[in-house]
Amino acid sequence: MLLTTDLRERLAFVLQRQSCTALDAPAPADAALALILEAATRVPDHMRLRPYAFIVATGEGLDRLGALMQEAAIASGKPDDVVQRTRRMPRRAPMVVVVVATPRPHDVVPVFDQQLAAGCAVMAMQMAAQALGFGGVWRSGWLMYDRGLHTALGLNEQDQIVGFLYLGTPRLPAPLIAKGPDLGEIVRWL
Repeated sequence: MLLTTDLRERLAFVLQRQSCTALDAPAPADAALALILEAATRVPDHMRLRPYAFIVATGEGLDRLGALMQEAAIASGKPDDVVQRTRRMPRRAPMVVVVVATPRPHDVVPVFDQQLAAGCAVMAMQMAAQALGFGGVWRSGWLMYDRGLHTALGLNEQDQIVGFLYLGTPRLPAPLIAKGPDLGEIVRWL
């Protein structure tokens, strides 16, 4: 079935999704933030284990997160420029949501499936923020895997950070990415 213009327009929100890195205040708050977090709870979640948790940092919480990140950089022996930059990283947006996979022991649902659910939660929150007029970017990097940062955030041994979702108001409208990849390069049929 060929997509008509009407069907493409209905899917435009999804087809035009992109990250926004230039973020200013205000960040989502109150009802908007509640909707964004609620969207995260609607992701595929086999057996309804809710294998995710969210740590929200705004205001002084961004500075506390930056200090914890800097401590992790020092403990990991990162170069001085990384140590200095790490402290400022959370201030790239007025809100950072640390998304954590919190797998639960289960005979049917493996840990990886539960981590995927947490990853889907990041995407759901980013899409919900965009629907509400906010922008966001899902950041990863070495800090996601740093066990010292996990401990400093009060996470358990089996928990795994799956992303840092930076949220705020787009400073400028993001230029629309013209086109995605050629589907023939990434799709195979059996």
